[in-house]
Formats: sequence, structure tokens, C-alpha cells
Amino acid sequence: MQQLKRLTIGAVLSIFSVQILAAQVLITKEQKQNATQLMQTALKSDLGMEIVTSLTTEIGPRLGGSEAEKRARNWGLKLGERLGFDTTKIEEFTMPFWDRGHLHISLTSPYQQDLYGTALGGAAPTKETINANVVYFRDIHALTEVKDNSLTGKVAFIDGDMMVKSQTGAGYGQANQRRRIGWQHAQRAGASALVVRSVGSDSHRFPHSGMMSSDGDKWADIPVIAISNPDADHLRRLHNLGKPLAISLHSESKWKGEVSSGNVILDLIGSEKPEEIVLIGGHLDSWDLGTGAVDDGAGIAITTAAAALIAKLPKRPKRTIRVVMFGAEEVGLLGAFAYAKQHEANLKNHVLATESDFGAQTIWQLVSNVNPKATLLIDEIAKILSPLGIVRGGSDVAGGGPDIIPMAAKGVPTIRLNQNGRDYFDLHHTPDDTLDKINPNELAQNIAAYAASIYLIADSEVELKP
Repeated sequence: MQQLKRLTIGAVLSIFSVQILAAQVLITKEQKQNATQLMQTALKSDLGMEIVTSLTTEIGPRLGGSEAEKRARNWGLKLGERLGFDTTKIEEFTMPFWDRGHLHISLTSPYQQDLYGTALGGAAPTKETINANVVYFRDIHALTEVKDNSLTGKVAFIDGDMMVKSQTGAGYGQANQRRRIGWQHAQRAGASALVVRSVGSDSHRFPHSGMMSSDGDKWADIPVIAISNPDADHLRRLHNLGKPLAISLHSESKWKGEVSSGNVILDLIGSEKPEEIVLIGGHLDSWDLGTGAVDDGAGIAITTAAAALIAKLPKRPKRTIRVVMFGAEEVGLLGAFAYAKQHEANLKNHVLATESDFGAQTIWQLVSNVNPKATLLIDEIAKILSPLGIVRGGSDVAGGGPDIIPMAAKGVPTIRLNQNGRDYFDLHHTPDDTLDKINPNELAQNIAAYAASIYLIADSEVELKP
């Protein structure tokens, strides 16, 4: 009974303390006016479109570790200087470089027909042109059951289903297993190559690239190719008719040794607490099939433009706002892990982190992973964002974005401004990821949301750590 009484008193005190904080002014009238003005300015501004247009046009595709990614880093540095950031720098790191090279893949039985495919990141080249029969697997689960060396001299094909379009991108993680780990089972079974259905929701003959997972420190010794959804449909129909399938395949993709990459760091120094950092960003690299507009030129434009608008306020926010243009995200979050390692001693001063990396359609939801008291602040921010069509989501949602994962794992609080991803998996990692897919008004809505929310957090006194 005494223990129950103590628990009850503790619960009451906890509720009482939260109620006291709720009664406090978490956002002042001036801060709300500044946030509202930032949103109004962002909705009328062309800055975001100017940034993503410049990146995708002047630099083009930016494969992690490539010469193009290096040019993109220099572009980002000059952009930060031009937009009035207080400090700008590049933090380099080393990485292994994988290059796609030339590919040709065609159906040779029951008749000749070229297929539209692309090598997956980390795949090996063909030693010579492969001409082999195809063994059909309905999904990744069927391939995992094959016996060792049972596919010697054959090409394995993993089918699956085309992803269903959804606002949240649900289904990607499961579908992506054939891309990530399929090679391990095909190679174990002795296959000469692996072909997989492209991981995407589009019905175009545009295959989706993407990185495979390593097996410890080992990568594939066989070529691994993704073919477009219509081509995968075609192979399924032929298989269901009982037709013998065979393909011809030549691929030049391979690893090319260690190279330099890097993260671009742009800071607006805080006026009162410069040591406390609110980090936002996107990834600067892209796959090389398109121009990386949606994934993730848009994220670079959204976060950089949002911070640049904040920089025009009469006074800097209390905390430092840091924009990070992460390098080599597509090939394994390499820039993100490098940043977390290089700043490990100072992560305790990173009061919040978030990333824009889910396309360029409108933001519809704000979620967070901060302490209960700070949750009240995020609740108030959500109210200010509501005219943009944004609703408050979960208050204990871990994440912040792919490049935020290493920091979040070390205790850095996060929020996420969730975008409508209905068309994202039509476009990402494909030749169709080009500038024309970005709607300027939707991009501006993203910038408005980031500018207001990040300003309010950076100008706040509230501690956010869980």
C-alpha cells in the first residue's frame, strides 16, 4: 500500500510538472510572428527551385565517390558562401568506389528480346558474356531455400510484386530484400548471375538501381542486375506458359579502389548558444541513371533554402543551425557514419537532427522523438505549421531520416517532417529522377515548414534530449 501511495504521488507530481510547463510560454509572440513570416516568404520564394535546378543542371548525376560528387561538394561550398552562411567547409573521408560500367542484357529463349536492366551497387562484372538458362523464383523466400551449388551454370531470377503506391512508402523494406540479400543465396547456390525485379512502384521500363548489402566484409562475386517491372512481368508470363527461359548478359560494373568523398558543412552561428547545434540536411550524392532531382537534390534545396531564409532575419536564432550536405549516402550512409565519428565528442551538443530525403511532394505530418517536456514545444510548432496542411503525428517516433540514423543511435533527438511519398518509388534510383518531376509550389511548402520549425527550435531554450 505504501509503495502504491509513493507511485501515485510520483505520477501526480509528474503530471503537475508537465502542466506547469504547458502553462509557460514555449513560443513567444515575436517568435511566432517570425515563424509565420518565414512561411509566407518561403511560399513566395523561388530559391529552392533555383538551388535544385543549379545542382541537377550544372553538376548532373553524382555517384558517391565520383568526380561529379567532388564537383558537387565545391558547388555546395560556393552556394553556402553566396547565401550568407557564417562558416562553410568540407569534411573529407575515404570510401571504396564502385562504378556501373556498360551493361547489355537480353532474352535469348524462347526468342530474342532486349531487356531493360541496370547493375546493382556492389555487383561484380562478368568475366565473359554469360549465356545461360534462367531458373525462376517467385520471391526472395523461394531463393533462400535453394541448396548449395544447385544453380551452377544457371542464372537465378527473383520475381516478386510491384510495390503498391502509398503515402508512406510502405512495402519498400520488404520488397528491397531481393535487392539487398538475394545475391548471397544465388552465389551460395553457384549461380552465374542474379537478375531481380526492380524495387519500385512504376510501370515504366526504367529499372531501379540501389546498393546491395555486404555479407560481413564480402561483396558479390557475381553480376547482379535489376530489370524493369514490365520486363519482369514479361518473364513471369513466359514462365507461367512453361516456356524455357535463357538470357545473354554482359556487365562491366566493378570496384575501383579507395577514393575521397566528403560532407559539406554550412553553419549559421547561434547568437546566444553557439555551441548548441540544430542539424538539418540532405544527401548530395545520387545514383547515376537520372540527375538526382527527387533523390536527393530536393532535400538539399529544401534544407539549404530554409536556413538561408532564416539567415535573413534581423537576428540569428539562439542556437547554431547547421546544414549538412551528406556525401555517399546511396552507397551505405558513408557520409553519415563519417560525420557521427568525426563529431563524436561533440554530439552531446547536437540538440536536434533531421533530414529531407523522401522526394519533393508536400509535407503532411510532423513526428518527433524528444523528451516529454520538449514534446509540448513540438506540439506548439505543429499548430503553427497547420496552415500548411501539416498534422501532428507520433511523439515517440525514432528516425529523422537515413543520414540521421548514426547520430540518433548515439542519443541525438530527432523530428521528421514526413512528405507525401506516393510517387517517390516511381522515380528514385531510376532514369526518371529528373528536375521536371518537382512541383515548385510543393517544394516551397517544404521549405516553409522547415524554415518555421527549425527557426523555432533553434531559438528555443527547451532541452530536447529524451
